[in-house]
Amino acid sequence: MSSLPSFSLHHIVLEPERQTETRHPTVIMLHGLGADEHDLAGLASSLDPRILTISVRAPFTLEWGGYTWYHFEQSGKPDPVRFPQSYERLSAFIAEALAHYPINPQQLYLLGFSMGTVMALSLALTQPHLFRGVMANSGYQPEATHLHYRWNELRGKRFYVAHGVYDQIIPVQASRILHTKLEQAGARVDYHEFLMAHEISEESLRAMARWLYACIEETSD
Repeated sequence: MSSLPSFSLHHIVLEPERQTETRHPTVIMLHGLGADEHDLAGLASSLDPRILTISVRAPFTLEWGGYTWYHFEQSGKPDPVRFPQSYERLSAFIAEALAHYPINPQQLYLLGFSMGTVMALSLALTQPHLFRGVMANSGYQPEATHLHYRWNELRGKRFYVAHGVYDQIIPVQASRILHTKLEQAGARVDYHEFLMAHEISEESLRAMARWLYACIEETSD
């Protein structure tokens, strides 16, 4: 994986612990507000050892430190300047990663937390053909943006959706609404509410790991 061209977004890559194929099931991780590409990367060791992990840094810096994908105008509505820019750069990054890393294109997953989940859903709902599934933790589907969601193309797509019932940052109702919309679109949803706040608990991580393992095994059959 050396001598690669410059990419649209800064990122780190963790190779599979167990390599069984030349092209690997791949998880692209998208962090939340104020974090960076290292924030979620530690989760990789708890997931399937066959995965190639790519953890991406949001493009905009915060004055108090860390990075962000966009700013807020109001709850559930990303700002109309940075959000489209992040979406376009993420879209370009996905194409670059598929071209230059040993990704199995039939086994490409998104894993988001909070604002990273918003970005993951933005990609998956507008370009569902690119992704096998999405792990949506403590986030929401953004409303009133420039995006056109392809709900009619989600039948059979896999989603893991998890939220904390004590979340005071993004209320659990956001994931309940998402769950309903995905099921109405015919997606296959593994939905969980956990006794946690705005976080990924050990229990949620174990459930997510089981979901990912099942997805990989299903495609490998």
